[in-house]
Amino acid sequence: MRVVFAFLINTIFNLIVGLIVARFLGPEEYGRFALAIGVMIFGQAVGFEWIRQCAIRFYSARSREKKPRVRATLDAAFAVFTLGFIPLAGAFALFGPEMTLPRDLMALAFAASIANGLFDYETALARARFDDRLYMRIIVIKNILSVAGMAGGAWATGSARVTLAAGMGALLGALVFSFKGLRDPGAGFFRADRRLLRPYAGYAAPIVAAVVLYQLIPLVNRDLATRFFGFAETGRFALAYDLGLRAVSALGSALDVLLFQIAVRAHDLHGQDQAREQIARNMAMVFALLLPACVGIWIILPSIEVLIVPTAYRGAFGKFLTLMLPGLFCLGLSQFALNAIFQIARKTRPVVLAAVVVCAADPVIFLLLPKAEDASSLALAQSLAMALGFVTLVVFAQASRPQWPGARDLFWTVTAVLGMAALTGPWRDWRPGLLQMIAQMALAGGFYLAVVGLTDLAGLRAAFLAKARPLLRRARLLKLNLPLELK
Repeated sequence: MRVVFAFLINTIFNLIVGLIVARFLGPEEYGRFALAIGVMIFGQAVGFEWIRQCAIRFYSARSREKKPRVRATLDAAFAVFTLGFIPLAGAFALFGPEMTLPRDLMALAFAASIANGLFDYETALARARFDDRLYMRIIVIKNILSVAGMAGGAWATGSARVTLAAGMGALLGALVFSFKGLRDPGAGFFRADRRLLRPYAGYAAPIVAAVVLYQLIPLVNRDLATRFFGFAETGRFALAYDLGLRAVSALGSALDVLLFQIAVRAHDLHGQDQAREQIARNMAMVFALLLPACVGIWIILPSIEVLIVPTAYRGAFGKFLTLMLPGLFCLGLSQFALNAIFQIARKTRPVVLAAVVVCAADPVIFLLLPKAEDASSLALAQSLAMALGFVTLVVFAQASRPQWPGARDLFWTVTAVLGMAALTGPWRDWRPGLLQMIAQMALAGGFYLAVVGLTDLAGLRAAFLAKARPLLRRARLLKLNLPLELK
């Protein structure tokens, strides 16, 4: 549970830092910053995501003790790819085709790709061996440095370049402070085994191809927003997407860290059938938490806009995020529920094909939609394309005859969410603010929890009680051991 808590802390800090940066940079400079972040994430996906995926799948506490060559091979691969990435990225940034992003900012974004790739790789190693304490420490240090560096840099300079450099420093600084815990004894480069690279690359290549294609969509859409509407509109578009994606990804990733590793363990210990059963339970749980989260964001969105969104972004923020939420929900289900079917079976090509469908559909839908005066058509096209990708992935998954979540869990989840929307949706625009948001969260959340308590949908009630009972027993024992009277 420490990992989930760390994800929540990370999400809250990312939200705070993102809003502060957007506030002090302003829409136009934040548009440049957001486009640079898109380049950074794309560069990381191309160069280093495959190593992170292999760490999640093949590295563990057991391999750390008995197979140091696994870590050594992954470390060596990261070092080699970094040496190859630097000249290629530098040449593209400085001498490549002219783009909307200034060349110096693009070069800085590619440098940040390496820092972000290293950070994600090292934290994936900590998660894979269930070292929750180390993972928590890295996340906390990174967020403290981010608040000081990125928020401070944006406030002091109003520069996208300074803010991006400060973010890169926060990532590397967190790893430096945690260097001792991240090391594996006896896993030097000399233990690297080239023979492992082929199966590792074969496993990760389709997943990475899908990630790269999915990252192309927001990157291209931001570039299109800049070309058609300017950097200021790109900033508004990017803030809505970034905050929505962070919310969905934080919840999905927190679940994925726990649930996918459980499925991997079930596969390793009990075989394919047990893994399929576990994946079906995982999918039901992801659906049961992701759907109310997305609908809940929509319910309180007017209040969020009033309370935390900088004035220069209001109106556009709510409009864009409302259009993006269905697509983000479909993206979350694809990544954190359906992908596990193919990852466990080590047949990940359908993930790539679904991503190709999304990439092909996005510009086509954009061209077919009526053109608006703002970037709303881009937001809608992005959402529809992601929904189409989800449907494509379901079709491919069905062909492999997986075990699906029970209809009962899906029915009660949808029913509970419809009840949430019916109770609180009609007055979402009444008096947006803190009191209304608290009332909406209490009413909608209370209704959903009541349905969970009555029906045990997706096994959430049973999971909660399994965690709560030991805590209650400890509390009882503590009470029994206390003196009856204080002297």
